[in-house]
Amino acid sequence: MIKIFLVEDEVVMRNGIKNNIPWEKEGLLFAGEASDGELAYPLIKKVQPDILITDIRMPFMDGLELSELVKKEFPKIKIIILSGYNEFDYAKQAIHIGVTDYLLKPITASKLLEAVKKVAEVIEREREEENMLERYRLEMAENTVLDRQRLFKDLVTSRISFKEALERGEQLGMELSASFYQLMLFKLIPSGPSSVWSDRVLSCQEAIEERMEGRQHILVFDRGEEGWAFILTGESEQEVERRTRDCAAGLGDLVRTYKDIQFFGSIGGCVNRLGDLQQSYGQAGRAFASRFFSEMNQVVSYSEMEQVYSAAGEAIDIHSVDGSKVNRRTLEHFLKQGTVEEAVSFVEEYFQNIGEKNYHSFMFRQYIIMDCYLCARTFLEELGMDMKNLPREVTDMEGTLKESHSMETLKERLVSLFKETMSLRDGQTASKYSQVLEEAMAFIRENYAKEEISLNTVASRVNISPSYFSSIFSQEMGVTFVEYLTSVRMERAKELLMCSNMKTSEIGYEVGYKDSHYFGYLFKKTVGCTPKEYRAGSRERS
Repeated sequence: MIKIFLVEDEVVMRNGIKNNIPWEKEGLLFAGEASDGELAYPLIKKVQPDILITDIRMPFMDGLELSELVKKEFPKIKIIILSGYNEFDYAKQAIHIGVTDYLLKPITASKLLEAVKKVAEVIEREREEENMLERYRLEMAENTVLDRQRLFKDLVTSRISFKEALERGEQLGMELSASFYQLMLFKLIPSGPSSVWSDRVLSCQEAIEERMEGRQHILVFDRGEEGWAFILTGESEQEVERRTRDCAAGLGDLVRTYKDIQFFGSIGGCVNRLGDLQQSYGQAGRAFASRFFSEMNQVVSYSEMEQVYSAAGEAIDIHSVDGSKVNRRTLEHFLKQGTVEEAVSFVEEYFQNIGEKNYHSFMFRQYIIMDCYLCARTFLEELGMDMKNLPREVTDMEGTLKESHSMETLKERLVSLFKETMSLRDGQTASKYSQVLEEAMAFIRENYAKEEISLNTVASRVNISPSYFSSIFSQEMGVTFVEYLTSVRMERAKELLMCSNMKTSEIGYEVGYKDSHYFGYLFKKTVGCTPKEYRAGSRERS
């Protein structure tokens, strides 16, 4: 209901307006009154009316002064000024302040009511537009995540110019211009049974995103199943590194409050150009791969790792190899949880843990090679496949043994082995995804007309958590869930517009939009014209 507040120093006039207009009958609420601007202002702050009706000439504080104060504090309040002074200067000041209407006294109740109702209609339209925009923003929020993922990928592969990066960042509300940058990767790693931890993980994810939302100097990129990437910015290298340490510590403290959830993070080097983020990302990726060799619940720095390895140098020998890092369990864990992109970093890290001196042992080289191949074979067998599913050149263990005198050649061969093995794994997973997505799309096509259909309802249908479903849907389909649902609805709406005489409101209801105004708004936003224009154009073409 539209709230009205009246400020008038003449008692007779004020009572007449208050009592002679059937406010409630007209769908309006008379929310308060005052005799001058000074008394009115604190009441207006409390009531926050939609329409303020005020006289100009009043003691203590006149209507123009009051209007100026109100517009500054509450710009959405519409103001109607009543004046017995038909002077241009008053009208000019009122326009400058942003007054909606300027009425001359004497004025009848019916005339005032007419003016108020016109203003009320404007307010209702504005509310409707705001509601539609808010609903649209909420529905399309998923798109922002996808756009950020794409921007991040382009940033860390240097496939984007500085100018384009700034423009796309601005569209996403991200300030990318800075003197220094540092990249941090962070991932949650549930440790309990899925039935227990799925809700907790979702809750933890939301808590992290809430903490990071709106933080200055921290750019947040959701990487789906890979966790997050945070780009921290600042005016000096020391400032950025301090912010990165603080961010890592804060995230760690937050995750530790959740039972059965672990975390791991990594930090790349600090760079002073946006185009050098690729370097920081590569370093962070290398450090992130060390999670297969490290304890959980820590954020490791690439620079610290390098110092450790440099210090170790030749000091390591066969007896000091860390069995907790160089073993079959580590290899199996990587094949199950790692990504194809991490294969190079993993192999580098694996050999760092072996030690260069140990590599010169022929027996040790053979052991490492055979262990990698046996582990890959066992892993494939668990997936219902065997080594024959891999390219022939990858399965040639004898060839690898012969070429093992070259460290780089051996690394390349093992990287190929791991990449091909995980590609088969991912192919099998993709097949599962495809079944899930087919079921989801079939469900959407059958139920698109129901307004209550949502990401959560569809995710529940296919027995996947909403966040995970959103991630794989956008990854595999190239569009977000909402974009797909909207496209299905709009295609059906276009069919009905072309082939039926149904009203636009009826068509909107038919495709899942009970609010006809929102349907019209979304149709124009999606198709580029109103439903009526589309119908007229389609009939002209036919």
